[in-house]
Amino acid sequence: RYISTFRPSVKCETEKNKAQWKTMGPAKVAMPCPKNFLQKHSKEPKLPARKKEQDSKKLPALSVPQRTDHPVMGIQSKKNFINTNAVAAITRLPKKPQPIYVDRRQGDKYLLETSGLVPKYIKKKDYGVTPKYVTRRNEEMKKAQKDYEASILEHLKKRAMKQLSDEERRSLLQ
Repeated sequence: RYISTFRPSVKCETEKNKAQWKTMGPAKVAMPCPKNFLQKHSKEPKLPARKKEQDSKKLPALSVPQRTDHPVMGIQSKKNFINTNAVAAITRLPKKPQPIYVDRRQGDKYLLETSGLVPKYIKKKDYGVTPKYVTRRNEEMKKAQKDYEASILEHLKKRAMKQLSDEERRSLLQ
């Protein structure tokens, strides 16, 4: 069983410090004066005192008119707003209605675009293009297949039987 080398030193230290805590706490401390009791909000952080520069700054002028101000009377415009709005509405291109679909006979309408019924992905630039990582992986696989076939051919050539010339054959037979 493992026994720590520091065991005796730890034992001595704990026995030395044990006497302090025999009274259920540290050594007695003088009681605080009853006149110095804790008051409400005394522990909250206090803001620093305001500087005189901030007090002397004037407030910015408000854009809201005061109660005593009255509008200038007598200014009239010759522009006919009704006619100009009518002309603008007539000449403007008509608004295209938003495509919607109706869910039930009660007529609950929903936007068609957010429903997922319209294929948005067809309109993307890279629609139908094979991703680069797929083409790269296919090229690596083809290259690995060629390397493997070449290594097998080399291995077969090394193990293959050699054809002897006629002179070598005769000399071996003799």
